[in-house]
Amino acid sequence: METKWLEDFISLVETNNFSRSAALRHVTQPAFSRRIQSLENWLGTDLIDRTSYPTRLTPAGIVFYEQALEMLSKINGAREMLRSKRAAAQTSIDLAVPHTLSLTFVPKWLTRLEQDFAPIRSRLMALNVHDAVLQLVEGGCDLLLCYHHPRQPVQLDPGRYDMLVLGHESLRAYARCDKNKVPEFTLPGTKRAPLPFLSYTNNAYLGRMVELILSDARTPLHLEPHYETDMAEGLKMMALEGRGIAFLPESAVTRELKQKQLARADGDTSDWEIEMEIRLYRERPSSHRRGKPIVERLWEFLESQQKHAGGKRRVPVSER
Repeated sequence: METKWLEDFISLVETNNFSRSAALRHVTQPAFSRRIQSLENWLGTDLIDRTSYPTRLTPAGIVFYEQALEMLSKINGAREMLRSKRAAAQTSIDLAVPHTLSLTFVPKWLTRLEQDFAPIRSRLMALNVHDAVLQLVEGGCDLLLCYHHPRQPVQLDPGRYDMLVLGHESLRAYARCDKNKVPEFTLPGTKRAPLPFLSYTNNAYLGRMVELILSDARTPLHLEPHYETDMAEGLKMMALEGRGIAFLPESAVTRELKQKQLARADGDTSDWEIEMEIRLYRERPSSHRRGKPIVERLWEFLESQQKHAGGKRRVPVSER
């Protein structure tokens, strides 16, 4: 059994609504339903009465709700107790970061902090966006760094979580350069000759961004999927092999563009690109959870930096 199943079940009891709980738990409703079913399979009994609407518990579900609250309380209490005994943990910052940002943004950002703030001892967890958000919500990290777009937002309660915008990132189409240093493939392609497309998997955040680009395109794109993965770095390596067009974050291809290994495959137009924010989140300190002093000092420093740079030009990640 996984603790997130208990948290899912408790959320469902509190909302009496699968859709609402799925949104609060940052998962799709089908995935949320599967996790409730996994809990029921593990227990060997039904917890939810599926013969009625609105959602209500079976007699076993009513009994288990109290047990779930108690189990989760004990688990979280044990975790807090053990974490409090780790002296080193109080001077180390735990970061949950999506894979792409862990490779492109974080190394340079930490270097700048070492120069401008203080030496930082950090532990990075590279995850997909969903799991990175869960790490923050479940208390598994101090800071969450992730992409944000208004049409694909990270839904965290602003009354509980603080947020800073650290930068902006453009997502565009790229392809390998030929011997004349021009892209081997160029958008938009044609119906008769669709372009080989290197795509993200359905559960990847950047894949959702590409879907927005394609749906908003004033000129339809003709693409034929040839390969997919959930990691931008994997798509970049396939693009470097000349296997097709890939939509990649600008910061992920800075070196390849300078070395003329890759080039923009969109004719330098903004018709097929999207801009995202790079956001940093933390749980706001409270009497119940005060947080680490090092995190508080870092947050205050970043806030003062932003106030000082208030009217300055926004700097893309690739220029930093």
